[in-house]
Amino acid sequence: MTKRTLIIGGGIGGLAAALACTRVGVQVELFERSAVFTEVGAGIQLGPNVVNVLHGWGLKEALAGVAAFPQRLQVRSAMSGAELGVLRLGEAAVARYGSPYATVHRADLHGLLLAALKPHGGVQLHVGSEVERFAQHDEGVALHTVDGREARGELLVGADGLWSQVRQQLLNDGAPRATGHLAYRAMVRQSSLPERLRSQQITAWLGPKLHMVQYPVRGGDWLNVVAVVHGRTLGDPQNWDHSANAPDLRRNMAATCPPVQDLVQAIDYWRLWGLSIRPPMRGAREQAQGRVALLGDAAHPMLPYLAQGAGMAIEDSDELGRVLAPGGLDVPDALKHYAARRWQRNARVQAGAIRNGRIFHATGLLRWGRDAAMKLLGERLLDMPWLYRGRS
Repeated sequence: MTKRTLIIGGGIGGLAAALACTRVGVQVELFERSAVFTEVGAGIQLGPNVVNVLHGWGLKEALAGVAAFPQRLQVRSAMSGAELGVLRLGEAAVARYGSPYATVHRADLHGLLLAALKPHGGVQLHVGSEVERFAQHDEGVALHTVDGREARGELLVGADGLWSQVRQQLLNDGAPRATGHLAYRAMVRQSSLPERLRSQQITAWLGPKLHMVQYPVRGGDWLNVVAVVHGRTLGDPQNWDHSANAPDLRRNMAATCPPVQDLVQAIDYWRLWGLSIRPPMRGAREQAQGRVALLGDAAHPMLPYLAQGAGMAIEDSDELGRVLAPGGLDVPDALKHYAARRWQRNARVQAGAIRNGRIFHATGLLRWGRDAAMKLLGERLLDMPWLYRGRS
């Protein structure tokens, strides 16, 4: 019998899961509560571990058409401007890991996945369909939408993000908690910036209780900038895309070096995210139970300090496709295997991102030790073979 997978959520994780399933002949019905498939305007980084998966799905040319492929990642002091360390990317990353390091606009990656998915005959995509509840039993899963529709399948995948309703029904473990970190995000055409502020590499600026990351997207024509500071947002935390006033960020960056201040001053429009988090995963049951699996932020929301949130969702999707391939295990056993293969790696990435947040924003002696170690060891600290080699 052909497996039928119900997927909740039409973001990068949901579309990646749908594509991984259809590639192995699994039928998919996907439900997205928004009226259209879309992604917000922000950039993401894709390590070689993620690029390797996308290449394996036959998306090498499509990714090359929308991404940038920086040659280096540099870490600099946000206060003095001094270079602290460099990681060679480009051909060096290909030589080490078999695939390059890419930077891409979220909407471009989302569109790439959607375009790859649409030609497949075994997929149904529903927009404007908010899921109210689901029920699993011995033979399958049934879900019910807010507008009274019902769908049935052999398994259900919750890819509905940080505030996942599927997670709440499955685990009932409460809401994510606020971190006290605010992320200001902006994208700007490089041609609109002074020459000295344009860049085709990744730069991370580290300072006390703040940091900023910049990198090219859209083939290098645009620059993505993310500045993270300490503070709180007002209002509903689930309304995570807030308008932000540029003067607020400029005040937070007032003590930084001229290159950082110049870039912040050159950008007038920012979006604001209040970052929320869950503890690192503690067991396989947080990734799947019975015929229901969680994927991406629904299972393991990531702080952006390892640049692997979308990456782990894509890795999850690849593993999901593997366990559901024809001739394999029945659905509950397949999802047990999926959870066993994914939860520890996801937990390690979650913990690493939390740790990096403390290191990036260090003050006092910890900051001094960080800078000294970076200058001494450089690439050895910045390279992460355990991560970039992909799943174990």
